[in-house]
Amino acid sequence: MNYIFNRNNIIAAASAFLLTVSSCAVSAEAIPDPFAQFKNNPTAAAPNASGVQNTASAPLVLPSPPTFDAESWVLMDYHSGQVLFEHNGQKKIWPASLTKMMTSYVIGMEIKAGRLKPDDQVMITEEAWSKNYSDSSKMFIEVGDTVSVDSLNKGIIIQSGNDACVAMAIHLAGSEAGFVSVMNTYAKQLGLNHTHFSNVHGLFSEDNYSTAYDMALLGRALIRDLPEEYSIYAQKEFTFNGIKQSNRNRLLWDKTLNVDGIKTGHLSQVGYNLVASAPSGNMRLIASVIGAKSESQRADFCRQMLSYGFRFFELYTPFKQGQSILKREVRLGDTDSVDLTVNEDVGMMIPRGSSSNIKISYRLNKAVFTAPIAKGDNLGIIEFKLNDKTLSRAPLVAKEAVNEGGFFSQLWDKAYMFFTSESNDSNDK
Repeated sequence: MNYIFNRNNIIAAASAFLLTVSSCAVSAEAIPDPFAQFKNNPTAAAPNASGVQNTASAPLVLPSPPTFDAESWVLMDYHSGQVLFEHNGQKKIWPASLTKMMTSYVIGMEIKAGRLKPDDQVMITEEAWSKNYSDSSKMFIEVGDTVSVDSLNKGIIIQSGNDACVAMAIHLAGSEAGFVSVMNTYAKQLGLNHTHFSNVHGLFSEDNYSTAYDMALLGRALIRDLPEEYSIYAQKEFTFNGIKQSNRNRLLWDKTLNVDGIKTGHLSQVGYNLVASAPSGNMRLIASVIGAKSESQRADFCRQMLSYGFRFFELYTPFKQGQSILKREVRLGDTDSVDLTVNEDVGMMIPRGSSSNIKISYRLNKAVFTAPIAKGDNLGIIEFKLNDKTLSRAPLVAKEAVNEGGFFSQLWDKAYMFFTSESNDSNDK
């Protein structure tokens, strides 16, 4: 059944809550070891990829979002994954060194799981020799040297070292191909549905592709799942082997925004790429641009996207996890009603000052519920629309369990249900 909430009651209830970011981060114990087979059998074949308070604001006239001389771009809300605006966001592109975000993600997950330590020493093989990458970015590692995981990880993130990527891949999987297979497994788990990796560094390959949207989604996963790993992306320079190199993300020096990551990339076949993120108040946004014509352009385009999002949007959080939203009748139970709630905070980005125009409705799976009902059972769905556009949906779940009632209670309810012919079918209006 569809119902429309009283808007004044909703807004009054929503104003009583402060923003709490719900973490989707994966615990260390829950991280499976994707490299186990390589440790047991270094020559094993690569595995197949498989399955990862709003304060009322003065209304603003929402201008058209900026457009750029680039292949594609996406502005994403970090908390919800909602896209605020985009151009060719799902167009196939070549990510270049944005690939290293996934290389870094895999390394970070191994550290988080405790299977890899930052002070572990890595022997540099000939495949990872810096001289193999004379015309591309590197951290200048030498064959036969031993280098710490921490240094190689910083070389990947800050210096964008292709040599460091290969060194870590061989250390963890025995080969670059084995490590790439793990990258693709994580890509599927994270919902990067239009991404495929064929190498660890992003040098041009037709089979190493992604989209602006997927790269923003990958940045979101880094921030959410690996906060310690992500903090490295804010470092402006790193010195290794006596050579100091600066982070190529120019926005780290920008005084107008609080950019704290993420990654740059460049290929002659594509142009200049950048994924950048910044927090502001209770908001965090992620901007992804592909195929700009210069380093300065990619930085300027991301700056414009982030500035536009912070200026013209706000976070709307009408309901909190565990909040009782409505009460519905229950038959045959030890209580005659069940409270419905959401299993995580409901939050979405809306144009500033538009909260009073949000239409909230819900649809239940049944007209009347019957016991038993377990805590967390999915009983319906709640939907949020603005100007007939769906902004978000969330499941409505049972706040507490309802057990079967006693004999006489059930007898009464069965008789009542028989004579009233209550329907259990949904009824969309």
